[in-house]
Amino acid sequence: MRRRAFLLAGLWCAAWLVPAGRAQSAKPKPIRVEFKQFQLKNGLRVILAEDHAAPTYSICVTYNVGSRDERPGRTGFAHLFEHMMFQGSENVGKGEHFILIENNGGNMNGTTNADRTNYFQTLPANQLDLGLFLEADRMRSLVINQANLDNQRHAVQEERRLRVDNQPYGRTFEAILETAYDNFAYKHSTIGSMEDLNAATLEDVAEFFKTYYAPNNAVLTLVGDFKTEEALAKVRKYFEGIPSQPPPKEPDMAEPEQKAERRKQLEDAFARTPRLDIVYKIPPGNTPDWYALDVLGDVLLGGQSSRLYQKLVKEQQVAVGVFGGAQERRGPSLWSVTVMARPGKDLGEIEKLVYEEIERVKKEPVADWELEKVRMQLRRQRAQALRSTLFRSILLGQYAVYYNDPGLINTIEEKVAKITKSDLQRVAARYLRETNRTVVTTVPAARPASDGR
Repeated sequence: MRRRAFLLAGLWCAAWLVPAGRAQSAKPKPIRVEFKQFQLKNGLRVILAEDHAAPTYSICVTYNVGSRDERPGRTGFAHLFEHMMFQGSENVGKGEHFILIENNGGNMNGTTNADRTNYFQTLPANQLDLGLFLEADRMRSLVINQANLDNQRHAVQEERRLRVDNQPYGRTFEAILETAYDNFAYKHSTIGSMEDLNAATLEDVAEFFKTYYAPNNAVLTLVGDFKTEEALAKVRKYFEGIPSQPPPKEPDMAEPEQKAERRKQLEDAFARTPRLDIVYKIPPGNTPDWYALDVLGDVLLGGQSSRLYQKLVKEQQVAVGVFGGAQERRGPSLWSVTVMARPGKDLGEIEKLVYEEIERVKKEPVADWELEKVRMQLRRQRAQALRSTLFRSILLGQYAVYYNDPGLINTIEEKVAKITKSDLQRVAARYLRETNRTVVTTVPAARPASDGR
């Protein structure tokens, strides 16, 4: 997932507006998220960011577990377990978690990806105890029984049918992972296979819960209208009695160097236009080369002013859309280009046009305005998104789990500001090369001939 894939649109912030009478060249005021960190006796990491701008708060519990922690034969298990966490606990009945949050004016959800699982709520400030109680109760005493497992297994399988098996290009993303990666950790999708979901047992679920849903394998973040000392006391009250567990084994993330181009073609009965996906293996997120590749992705693919959009959609008119860039993972990541071709256009010719732009950026420095555009986009997006207590709570927890550095929320702009035009040329030459790429083409399947009736 890319760095700015988290940013929430539609929010307004005045931090970057220049008041009347101030010189337009004035340096913008930096946006910082002030927070404090603590650790409970059972190993739970706690991050508190006090903010009295509105009478609300957001809570997020981020567990250090994702599909990268799964083993062969049990794919989709981390996502299945996300569903299990809403099936009730010792003091909360089945379905009551949703009811209690909504009846108290809040909203909630949970998500799973390859590298982490999180659960989050936003509630009125006078319901701090409610959010803490609900998260602590299911961390301590989730109800694990056969009925809940069967029910949620079927729910996830139906989700797979809806989002993957019966969607245009639904299998494309899985084909990219299966073809590009060698290591099992990232080679399979988060939603998993039907067969593996059917094979999950009650014992598997209980062991998974004990291993990964322990306080010493989690980060709790609170952002919003509370007093830090009082909130910390409540966190201790609800969570400190939950016993820790032996730390889970870190998954093997080693990925061998790719020696030659890999290609795969899919026929898709739901697709109506051809699709081209080109991916390159790149370093993990939060590394200098990853940031340079992320900036390069924005230069080539970031919006309608980007090079590939202008060339493929506007000038050559061979595509209806183009997107991609650096995906963010804790282990080896991918840099992607996705092109939705115009019907009747040749994917081979489109592929050549993409490579022409990649080669051009290796040979010629990008323009100053292109680099400045990326920096200004990041600045604007951060200003919009950081107004949200929910966004801050999610990102603080994720950076703590991913990189052991929640303060990254304040330093990303500094890292991007250090990227130079020569850095972009260097990483393009090093990583965007033929022997390091995987190409997946998806074409509409031939329709059965009409019988004339």
